[in-house]
Amino acid sequence: MSLMKIVRAPFLAACIALMGAVAITPVDALAQEAASAPAATTDTAPAGVVTPEVKKETIDNPYGLEALWTQGDFVARGTLIIMIIMSMGSWYIIFTKIWEQSKLMKSAKAAADTFWTAGSVKKGAETLDEASAFRYMAEQGLKAADHHEGSLVEQIDRHTWIGMSVQRSVDNINSRLQDGLAFLATVGSTSPFVGLFGTVWGIYHALTQIGISGQASIDKVAGPVGEALIMTAFGLAVAVPAVMGYNWLIRRNKGAMERVRAFSGDLHNVLLAGKR
Repeated sequence: MSLMKIVRAPFLAACIALMGAVAITPVDALAQEAASAPAATTDTAPAGVVTPEVKKETIDNPYGLEALWTQGDFVARGTLIIMIIMSMGSWYIIFTKIWEQSKLMKSAKAAADTFWTAGSVKKGAETLDEASAFRYMAEQGLKAADHHEGSLVEQIDRHTWIGMSVQRSVDNINSRLQDGLAFLATVGSTSPFVGLFGTVWGIYHALTQIGISGQASIDKVAGPVGEALIMTAFGLAVAVPAVMGYNWLIRRNKGAMERVRAFSGDLHNVLLAGKR
């Protein structure tokens, strides 16, 4: 056996042993790590631990209506109160007029169904409700037809006298329907200017405060000016329903008065015919 063969055999054996050690060591390390992982997880996350709830912090708006009321002077508060009164009065009149117009329309339907089928004007009036506007016209016409007397009244012929009496009742009904509409027209035309006055007053005080403090940063300007502009928004919010309600009620009044005038004309002719 030569010298190279003697040296090669131990060298190959050492290389094989070294390669086996390198291949086995990572496998053993991974196995040990996998075996110890559940234990570590169990130790770090004990059962029964409640996660605390995260509460959101609420920040009050320093530039809202509350700030406008608390930081405003007597002029700003008075302007706001005036616009609130205007708004409440407008809505009250709108709902009241709607109810009155609906009641008048109902009375017109009842008069068309029962009044003209009665034997006389007096019996027809008794079929209507006591608060009915059409019963009021019928009673006024009957009164004029029965009492055409007096030194001054005798100078007026019966036809004219009955016509005047019935027309007075129609005018009274029309005046009753028109009540409150002037307030709506006034609110619709003046409330934007009242809100604008509050805005100008608020901006004036905002600029005064900025001039005194000597700072014109956005936080010093946005709050006071924004509060002042709320007054303009209030003025528009009061004016728009008042104007729309006024126009709508005028239209409904026109339809109601057409029925009233038609009834008064027929009533006049019946009374002149002598069927009381």
